[in-house]
Amino acid sequence: MLTQLSSMYKTEKPLCFPKTSPILTRDGEVVIGNFLTLYSIEVSSVRGAEMFQSDPDKGCRDYKWLHKNYQQVLALVFAVEEINRDPKMLPNISSLGFHLYNAYHSDERTLESSLQWLSGQGQVVPNYKCWEQKPVAFIGGATSALTVQMGTLFDLYKVPQISYGHFDSILSDKTKFPSLYQLANRDSSLHRAVVQLMVHFEWTWVGLITTDDMRGEEFLWDLRGDVVKNGICLAFTEKTPVSERRYGESQDMFLTRIIESSVRVIIIHGDTDSLMIFRYSQPLHGYIGKVWITTSHWDITMRPCLRDGYNFHGALSFVHMINEIPGFRSFLRTVNPAKYPEDILLKEFWSSAFKGEEKFEKQEQTECSPNASLEALPLYIFDMTMSGLSYTIYNAVYAVAWALHEMLLGTLEEESVRDGESWAPQPWQLHSFLKNTQFNNSAGHRVFLDDTGSSEAQYDIMNFLFFPNETEALVKVGQFISNVTPSQGFTIHKEDIIWSWMDSEFPLAVCTDSCGPGFRKIPLEGEPICCFDCSPCPEGEVSKQRNMKLCMKCPEDEYPNKERNYCLPKIIAFLDIKEPLGMTLACMAISFSSVTALILGVFLKFQDTPIVKANNRVLSYTLLISLTFCFLCSLLFIGRPTTATCLLRQTTFGIVFTVAVSCILAKTIMVILAFKVTIPGSRGMIWLQPRVSNCIVLLCSGIQVIFCGIWLGISPPFPDTDIHSEPNQIIIECNEGSILGFYFVLGYIGFLALGSFTVAFLARSLPDTFNEAKFITFSMLVFCSVWVSFLPTYQSTKGKAVVVVEIFSILVSSAGLLSCIFIPKCYMILLRSDENTKECIRNKSEHNNGKLSGTLTQNSFTKRKRYLRNDLDHYGMSLFH
Repeated sequence: MLTQLSSMYKTEKPLCFPKTSPILTRDGEVVIGNFLTLYSIEVSSVRGAEMFQSDPDKGCRDYKWLHKNYQQVLALVFAVEEINRDPKMLPNISSLGFHLYNAYHSDERTLESSLQWLSGQGQVVPNYKCWEQKPVAFIGGATSALTVQMGTLFDLYKVPQISYGHFDSILSDKTKFPSLYQLANRDSSLHRAVVQLMVHFEWTWVGLITTDDMRGEEFLWDLRGDVVKNGICLAFTEKTPVSERRYGESQDMFLTRIIESSVRVIIIHGDTDSLMIFRYSQPLHGYIGKVWITTSHWDITMRPCLRDGYNFHGALSFVHMINEIPGFRSFLRTVNPAKYPEDILLKEFWSSAFKGEEKFEKQEQTECSPNASLEALPLYIFDMTMSGLSYTIYNAVYAVAWALHEMLLGTLEEESVRDGESWAPQPWQLHSFLKNTQFNNSAGHRVFLDDTGSSEAQYDIMNFLFFPNETEALVKVGQFISNVTPSQGFTIHKEDIIWSWMDSEFPLAVCTDSCGPGFRKIPLEGEPICCFDCSPCPEGEVSKQRNMKLCMKCPEDEYPNKERNYCLPKIIAFLDIKEPLGMTLACMAISFSSVTALILGVFLKFQDTPIVKANNRVLSYTLLISLTFCFLCSLLFIGRPTTATCLLRQTTFGIVFTVAVSCILAKTIMVILAFKVTIPGSRGMIWLQPRVSNCIVLLCSGIQVIFCGIWLGISPPFPDTDIHSEPNQIIIECNEGSILGFYFVLGYIGFLALGSFTVAFLARSLPDTFNEAKFITFSMLVFCSVWVSFLPTYQSTKGKAVVVVEIFSILVSSAGLLSCIFIPKCYMILLRSDENTKECIRNKSEHNNGKLSGTLTQNSFTKRKRYLRNDLDHYGMSLFH
């Protein structure tokens, strides 16, 4: 490769570049200007860190190579050579050339280089030109700041400017930058890619470092909007200056805040040049333990010292997906000073790259010979994989070539180019062709200039690794595709990620430890949303995931488990005869009914004895049969409720209990009437006949039957489910339908029982041998006590306990009637049979009835007693037991 400056750099001394001259040129009929950042001016140590000198004009200065950027030069050379070999690309043009300048990250020096580019070699005089060939366009602007600095000047002369840096929406404003074109894909989805990564690893407490310019501000604005939606908080936001002149002013406080921060995950957004503070500042241990998330604008592997990579081990970086250019890697393998012997810039790069580091100084001379390969260089010095900036430079060269191609074809059609006449297009003529330029590059990618057809950038997620043997690598661990759904577009293989030196698993980045399942987040007043307290879920609610803001109620057929993190299906519950309680109650009911039937058998066997005859055998038999059914009706309450059992249980209970209480009421009324009738043969004796008591039973029972019929006709009971009484059960129960009907039936039984108790209480002191009124009084006292206790208990219990309470009340009240009224009689019949004779009963009655002499005359009482004795067998009853 021939260079116009070869005569200036033939010494073996360190290269000393004039501050505004091109550092590399290649002759051509048409020339493209290029501004690439290849080296920075000398730095000096200040307070343990490095910053740029502000006065570069005192003699020849040393230059610090930015080795990795040299790939951009090789991408430029590769594209130009490829175009020059293609006879169809630029017909009638012998070759395409270029001028290369170093783009300093400084307003002052960038402006000087731009003026010199317009004026000529070594000249910085506006509107004065000494170039034999003026470049038709220039490629430059790795950063927005550099693009604006150069573009403002070049636009005055309508020179096309193609920015190879990352896309900036501000630069798309054609009213401000009419001569500027951008080639990079849009980065408008970059913030979403970063947030997706945060969400995946559940990082909610992160820091952000961005550049102090409009692009950094735009990224910050977009990121804030997305992190709020996803419950992520920015613990701090630091802005780095974009000019190296301010690094020394800010780096002390800036780096100290980062190092001392407890934040584990830090996002860095900014281009490689703007983030010089991280390249020239070396806190040897402060960054360890932090996870760095870098965006596509910053090449994390680019740094001045190999060991600086130790601080960023385990970082995750979003890198633009690019198509591999065919032949570029092979071209890089062949590049060496022997191939281009007159390229002094390549020699200087070669010398610095292979001998500049202490590690390589110890190598044998053969390894550092001009024939060595770029593949031997470590990643922080040179990368064999084409970078995003190199890819854009390659496309930019082709974009200018295609514009020239279209312009040349149009010129040939007009036959304005004569044989032997050179063709020299003016820069301003190129705009109309650049605006419409679009083509497929050799990698098959469709290339558009400006934002007319540019698409969203796609990203590979790379894991930066720095090994103990001081080797490094970028390993792909995921990707982000912007134009598909988040679930499909974002993929990450976290098992392949190697984290920082201090973490074997992915670190936690939270302000507050997560609230586990079963808890909910309680915001802290005055604190970010990521800082909160954890509170258990309320009763009946669950949270199945971590960090839930609200707990949720379980479905009606489910209930929370003990930890309140899962809903379990409710158990179908009813009083089953197979369970111990149901079986016990059923056995009690059958046992009591059997005893009642046995007593009935005793009364039938001894029906001609005085005690049985004296108790109105029909009422006694009816009472015993009704009590048997009272015990048995409790079985209707046991088992899964059905339509039939729901209709029968309460109505059967109400009717049979009414019959039993009616029999007792008839007995007590007959006792009172017997003592009220004092005149033998009077009309009042008609009320002492057996059919009167039977009518009382039929009348009272008939009224209850009417009540039950009305209840069943209007709103009958039906099977129902209760899902609220028990938290873990679905109770299968009988809904009473009309509650008023149920209480009416129950109240009527209570009314009869109260009447029986009142009448029996009035007859309790009659002085006969076996006065039944005393036993009836006590039995009704037991009966009323049981059912008075039943009402509040029935109202307060839930679930199947309601059924148990009612069964228990039925059994206890029935057993009370049976034991108080019939057990004493069975005792006399079975164990005191000698006293169960008419003579014995009469003798005892005569002895006891003397107590009435004070209230009745002896004559009247004797007549009454004689009359009743004579009619004892006729009426089948006696008051003198």
